[in-house]
Amino acid sequence: MNKVDLNQFKFEGLVHDEIADLTKISAEDKEQLLMAGIDVDATETSGTFLQVDHSNVHCGSHEKDVEVMDIKKALEKYDGLPDYYFKLVDKDKDEFTRSAAENLHGGYFVRTKKGAKIEKPVQSCLFLKAEQSGQNIHNIVVVEEDSELHIITGCAAAHDKFTGAHFGISEFYVKKGGKLTFTMVHNWGENVTVRPRTVGVVEEGGVLLNNYVLLKKVKDLQSYPTIYLNGEGSVARFNSVLVAPEGSHLDTGTRIIQNAPNTKGEVISRTITTGGTIIARGHIQGNNVPARGHIECKGLLLGGGRIHAIPELEATVEGVELSHEAAVGKIAQEEIEYLMARGMDEDEATSTIVRGFLNVDIMGLPEKLQKEIDRQIEELDSSDAM
Repeated sequence: MNKVDLNQFKFEGLVHDEIADLTKISAEDKEQLLMAGIDVDATETSGTFLQVDHSNVHCGSHEKDVEVMDIKKALEKYDGLPDYYFKLVDKDKDEFTRSAAENLHGGYFVRTKKGAKIEKPVQSCLFLKAEQSGQNIHNIVVVEEDSELHIITGCAAAHDKFTGAHFGISEFYVKKGGKLTFTMVHNWGENVTVRPRTVGVVEEGGVLLNNYVLLKKVKDLQSYPTIYLNGEGSVARFNSVLVAPEGSHLDTGTRIIQNAPNTKGEVISRTITTGGTIIARGHIQGNNVPARGHIECKGLLLGGGRIHAIPELEATVEGVELSHEAAVGKIAQEEIEYLMARGMDEDEATSTIVRGFLNVDIMGLPEKLQKEIDRQIEELDSSDAM
């Protein structure tokens, strides 16, 4: 892991005014937010949260059965959120968690009502706008019993050349019979350092579906969420699509701990490097039976770079069923020749294969976000693919 000098970043004074109407923000900011999954013009949402540097500038719920609050206000309203705040993440885990604990800038608190089926997604964005901004965030999501929620959250910087840092703590609580779909789209800058620290617990019959998309350059990202399946019949599935251009260093993965019977865990990643480094981790631990888990990591090297796949399977009791599949390589020449024989030129054939490899259709994204991701995939330099 690369050493991070916190003194390079500004953790004080980057305050912004409230934005009552997000449609009034600049066209440039709108584009950056959309590329991080946030459509400020969208009406089909149940709530919206926007953090800019050290300020929550917009927050609200449009649905009576889901609560969307700034984390600081939630801590005040609920006497410190003793059941949820720093219950899963150790504030002394490392310098990044300590920074967030000692100097909290914001983050969101989202909670559903018991039994509520929230059809429209909550959208949120954590935005770095001031150059050299250092952002300390703490997010808490509580999906109450038998309720369902989809959160689309984006993290973005103001422009591609941006320098800054984002340290984000997230704690997820999926109660009995609940279902959380959590889609994260990252659109950082080429000099941004990112250190999320995420832990979740899923109770009996609960489901956590996590989608992660990162297609743009980021200097240094380290992410390794841990999910505990503590209730019988609980499920966790993680899908990720990652691209590392030259100059990017991505150390990402997922850890699923199966502590109850009849649990299922799945980690699927698709990675492409066009010159950067990707360390793709996956760890499933089965501590009860019956339990099933699977890790699938596939990577393509297009024009250099490095992919290091590290799948780990750990069974502590007899009868656990765990499997993994990992493959790293280049596009097969016969695949290109097959498509060229059907009328495509070499670049078109390569682009078609890349688009198919980075398929995000399974994530169930809103149409506008799906189109934006497809556009970003189209922009991948197919000339590097040889």
